[in-house]
Amino acid sequence: MSKQLTPSILNLVPVREGGDAKEAFKDMVDLAEHVDGSDYKRYWVAEHHNTTSIASSATRQLIHHILHHTEHIRVGSGGVMLPNHSPLIVAEEFGTMHAIFGDRLDIGLGRAPGTDMRTASAIRRNNHDGVYTFGSEVEEIRKYLSDEKTQVVAFPGNGTEIPLYILGSSTDSAHLAARLGLPYAFAAHFAPDHMEAAFKIYEQEFEPSDQLAEPYKIACLNVIMADTDEEAKHLSTTMAQFVLNVIRGGGKKLQPPVSDMESIWTPPERQIVESRFPVAIMGSEATALERLRLFQNKFGADEIMAVSYIYDKDAQNYSYDLFEKIVRKYNGR
Repeated sequence: MSKQLTPSILNLVPVREGGDAKEAFKDMVDLAEHVDGSDYKRYWVAEHHNTTSIASSATRQLIHHILHHTEHIRVGSGGVMLPNHSPLIVAEEFGTMHAIFGDRLDIGLGRAPGTDMRTASAIRRNNHDGVYTFGSEVEEIRKYLSDEKTQVVAFPGNGTEIPLYILGSSTDSAHLAARLGLPYAFAAHFAPDHMEAAFKIYEQEFEPSDQLAEPYKIACLNVIMADTDEEAKHLSTTMAQFVLNVIRGGGKKLQPPVSDMESIWTPPERQIVESRFPVAIMGSEATALERLRLFQNKFGADEIMAVSYIYDKDAQNYSYDLFEKIVRKYNGR
């Protein structure tokens, strides 16, 4: 029997065309409420800066907002980009949310700033050492959240043992996640090329920890599902436009789907955008289930964290319903 697979959600909090940040936050909460109490285990919010198309710059405030509107699903960061933040403040703020909402928090930690270097300078001014001291700062957060005695106490926070996760989009963080014995989440939704190598490194070098006895692999994947393959392909043009906008360095909001992309992108741009799709779970139930099985045969993830750039909110909710359904089928339920 195949290993049981867990579904989760990563939300970058896109701003839809015609909307603003306030509406993006409402959409974020509506989706969280829609999946609360379902098979989805966790709902993470990313951290991005200096863009008007994504409203997830103040990640921890958004996590608090989601926790306030849900009761069951775990909520966390995908991630806290640690070069931008003090480890003590991270521990205190998550510890504060833990005191308010209880044990429903995850802390996903990334070593990149989540933005361009000019914006990174504005965030941390002249201090960019966080990129190079990522491992030691993760350890620092873990100590603050433990019941270990430290000269500086994170309160609230100490003794909460809020679980930590290492994020990665290359092989670099795989070594660290393995050495620290922490779960490892790979960002294949925008950087699929190194996932196979990263997962192998993680499994081969994994050392058990107090948090985790054996490797735990999370694959963040683009998921777009509908009743037919044709409809899913149509919905996916929103994502294609989103990726194209990133490539062009533009500030366009999330666009409605279009009937034809050929008039929007150039052939080289199309090649770049479509290179982001090799591991996507896309299509009808039958097609997506087959793609899921092929993916699992190759990568054997413990959890898939679905990212869905879909303009219509009802279609987005339905896509997540269908993905939950095929994961149940995959698990033999």
